[in-house]
Amino acid sequence: MAPLKELIVHRTDRTTVSNTESARSGVSSDRVRVWAANYRCPDAAYVDALADMARERGANWWDEYRDALPASLLDIAEMEHHAAALRSAQIMHMPGVLQTPDYMRGIFAEAVPTMDPADLERHVEFRVRRAAVLDRPEPPPSEFLIHETALRMSFGGLKALRRQLEHLLEQAERPGIVVRVVPFSAGGFANAGSSTLYACGPVPQLDTVQIDVPTGVTFLHAETYLANYRAVLDRMRARALDPAASRDFVQQATMEI
Repeated sequence: MAPLKELIVHRTDRTTVSNTESARSGVSSDRVRVWAANYRCPDAAYVDALADMARERGANWWDEYRDALPASLLDIAEMEHHAAALRSAQIMHMPGVLQTPDYMRGIFAEAVPTMDPADLERHVEFRVRRAAVLDRPEPPPSEFLIHETALRMSFGGLKALRRQLEHLLEQAERPGIVVRVVPFSAGGFANAGSSTLYACGPVPQLDTVQIDVPTGVTFLHAETYLANYRAVLDRMRARALDPAASRDFVQQATMEI
């Protein structure tokens, strides 16, 4: 790579900027550094993190679904791929990357409008592949806060729910994965009606919050939102059972099915 002082003298034409903003062309690591220098960005760690992300050129696995699934789902997979850590709060169902295929089918069967069988199976396949982020040699440390409601909702039927809870217990034993249950007895908590996925970036400026809304998926990046959702997750965590008690709770719920 050329020295930074040499990169600064290069200019970026309007066509390049327009093509980049419209996603018609990618961004190279060198171009990130050129733009950072042009804008006098003083945060070297932030620039390095952006440059590292830009260095991953070429197609990724989620690009195979670009014409078959909503772009927001691909964005979730990309966000998880780049995350340094994951924090998830789920109210009505299990976290996506911890779901079993039959449980997924039960969730997608409730979609409005109804999915045709082929589309439903594409969604299941995509979500299964998302879960591979936890199978990497160095997966992102992940904490999953799961409300008791999700343990009781029988998406796909009782057999599918039982297998899902067994799978949750298996995943909770893996290094780097922490599962905490928020029981009904914990009472109310902030943001109780919305599931949240907080992806920690390589640097705090690249943190992203993804929330499910009635119209689809929303991503939030502004520091005010990030601070609020960190507080929400911290409060929910404070009301959750510890990991050992959570495993006992899930085990009991499994036995009751």
